[in-house]
Amino acid sequence: MEVKKIDDTQITNAIDLIWQTFLQFEAPDYSEEGVKSFQDFIENKEIVKTLEFWGAYDEEELKGVIATNENRKHICCFFVKAQYQRQGIGRELWDFLRENSSSKTITVNSSPYAVPVYHKLGFVDTDTEQLSDGMRYTPMKFENN
Repeated sequence: MEVKKIDDTQITNAIDLIWQTFLQFEAPDYSEEGVKSFQDFIENKEIVKTLEFWGAYDEEELKGVIATNENRKHICCFFVKAQYQRQGIGRELWDFLRENSSSKTITVNSSPYAVPVYHKLGFVDTDTEQLSDGMRYTPMKFENN
């Protein structure tokens, strides 16, 4: 498994992986408005250009994606294809980000589905579940020592 930056030629694959995984695991927890809000976010080319995407590749296959903004301080998207979950791919992406971020604190707004995953990675809730534009999320943070 190799973690590497996703360039412009691979961004469509990354967005497809994010969208398909979102539909399978996240969308059931969201209203129609929430699903549309997320779709609008990942299809907004201006926003996507401001994000930094990293992929977990096995040979040429993209198996997972982590995307950040604010100079690697905030996780915007973190998805691993369904058939590859629970194989350490998310952990590899997370470890890579942690080791390559100069920020002491890394934040995320976790979907209900991912809260246990983030807890396992060492994140703590900073507030109760919120609802914005139909999207449910729990604000969380990780303190890098």
